[in-house]
Amino acid sequence: MRRRALLVLEDGTTLEGTAFGAEGTAFGEVVFNTAMTGYHEVLSDPSYTRQIVVMTSVHQGNYGIAAPDAESGGLHPTAFVVRDASRIASNHRATSTLPETLAASGVVGVAEVDTRLLTRRIRDRGALRGAVSSETLDAATLLDAVREQPEMTGSDLATPVTTTEPYDVPATAAPSRGGEPYRVVCLDFGLKRNQLRLLTAHGCDVTVVPATTPAAEVLARRPDGLFCSNGPGDPAAVLGPIRAIRDVVAAGVPTFGICLGHQLLGLAAGARSYKLPFGHHGVNQPILHLARGTIEIASHNHGFALDADSLPGPEGRLGAVEATHVNLNDGTNAGIALAERPAFSVQYHPEAAPGPHDSQYLFDDFAALIAAARAGEDR
Repeated sequence: MRRRALLVLEDGTTLEGTAFGAEGTAFGEVVFNTAMTGYHEVLSDPSYTRQIVVMTSVHQGNYGIAAPDAESGGLHPTAFVVRDASRIASNHRATSTLPETLAASGVVGVAEVDTRLLTRRIRDRGALRGAVSSETLDAATLLDAVREQPEMTGSDLATPVTTTEPYDVPATAAPSRGGEPYRVVCLDFGLKRNQLRLLTAHGCDVTVVPATTPAAEVLARRPDGLFCSNGPGDPAAVLGPIRAIRDVVAAGVPTFGICLGHQLLGLAAGARSYKLPFGHHGVNQPILHLARGTIEIASHNHGFALDADSLPGPEGRLGAVEATHVNLNDGTNAGIALAERPAFSVQYHPEAAPGPHDSQYLFDDFAALIAAARAGEDR
């Protein structure tokens, strides 16, 4: 039996569709994702906390849900919006269907809506707050509730999704340059599992710690490297970790940041961040590597960026910061490196889950940075 659902944006846009997944009402910032596949990884990405995800590719759920593909322990968007939701799974690896998984995880879904209209509306007007409901079918009531929801700007969402206790993930391979595994501390701002897989495959024994871990505790572990993960929310609101990253980098620890970790490294060095009009969400963004002159197709999921004009010079808190990568779609900053410290970061997701593998060399670069620091200590 067809269940009705409403989707309402804060500008008054209202669409009626068919409910699937969990019953209820969900609020969040509405964003669109241009990936043609990888909906399970999208749903299990903590960076989508407090967001309603609209998939631009028409058919979703065709291959079901395979438990090993999850990028975290749960689903994080508040709601999922698609044009067509498959009720069956055509995949021998599937452990459940998309509607079953959404229902079990409490995520409200709506299908049979004009996702092209929604995408154009968000692209033209910017990310908007919205609601999806299968229980409140009065548009005016939903609109009033939507306009009472908090903005994404100023929201620290990394702290609620971080691990509550430290845990260890051992290396699955020896370092390519030999020797004992690298000791890497990972600040978890909304970590994706494939980042851990790639770090451990590059010879790293990883200790994952809560986002709020102070620098003194990180340094007490005598790490060979610091990894700053992706995560949701406004980087400027994550004040404690900014200070911690600044102090660890100042101590000379090789550091690699991804997505929110990239933004936090930039803020720690003295740069500024800002809210993008509608963010970058998808697996097909072209990125220019400035030094090499090469172009990578990269996976993205973020709504904030570093202001390239604010990157500090030699007088900065951690010395000069150089831009290393640029998003060719809109010219925004996509990577930085510190000139006087062994630290770098990128705005996008080189672990690519989902997405292309063009950028996985960055994990090699991190391992090389650690090896060089080790060699310096040995001398």
